[in-house]
Amino acid sequence: MTQINTLDPGASPLDYYGYELRRCREAAGLTQRQLGDILGYTSSLVGQIETARKVPTLEFSERVDVALETGGLLSRLAVLVMRSQLPAWFQQVAELEVRAAEICTFQAHMVHGLLQTEGYVRAVLGSLDDTDLDDRTAVRLARQRIFEKEEPPVMWAVISEAALYQKVGGAKVMRGQLLKLLAFEKNPRINIQILPFDAGEHAGLTGSFTLFHFERDPDIVYTEGYGSGHPTANPDTVRGCSLRYDHLQAAALPIRDSAELIRQVMEERYGEQRDSVGHPVA
Repeated sequence: MTQINTLDPGASPLDYYGYELRRCREAAGLTQRQLGDILGYTSSLVGQIETARKVPTLEFSERVDVALETGGLLSRLAVLVMRSQLPAWFQQVAELEVRAAEICTFQAHMVHGLLQTEGYVRAVLGSLDDTDLDDRTAVRLARQRIFEKEEPPVMWAVISEAALYQKVGGAKVMRGQLLKLLAFEKNPRINIQILPFDAGEHAGLTGSFTLFHFERDPDIVYTEGYGSGHPTANPDTVRGCSLRYDHLQAAALPIRDSAELIRQVMEERYGEQRDSVGHPVA
């Protein structure tokens, strides 16, 4: 068992979080059990987080900040911890999401990670490997906190109609996911357009990509493969993908019509099924 006295706060964001949690708890004169009782968690969980053996959730961090009156310290650290737990090749992309003024993405097969529900995330991440699935799910969902910033980015997402039909996680999960997309309909900073099957051949047939626009820095294009990501600021690549994205937006349905198509698919394909006496069927 890792000894808390040997924890090096400079070893990683997770170690630093554990060090600060212990420091704040002891300053308040509380044991791990007492803090756990206040927060509604076990003393074992508090101890695991203090020894950097467990990734803290944002909910845990927010509760600690309130209980120990830390001024939001643990919540701020939790965001860094979450980002550090992403695959090494994706950490740069998460930083781009944080800094971007505008994010423009085309998704050929699935809903973008910044727009996914918890159930959808779990299904995607657990499709081949369900180890540490709770932590990995929490880490992906934490990226969505960028929309809670004082100046959140504007996001434009063109999503292939195929992604609406791909039954990720089952009908219940997909219904929840499409409901979440519909919830953005009145949000001017998160704009969803569906590229319909009727569009035929289109500028995104070669695959998904994302454009990051910044206030002062050059634009960046990001594409992804299996277990690898490829961000580039090459001007020719950026210009080419920007033109490609313009054509995709032109071929996609307007925002209002896109919402109507999402609603139609949700009801026809993922509508709540009932038995002979009217009870919902899982």
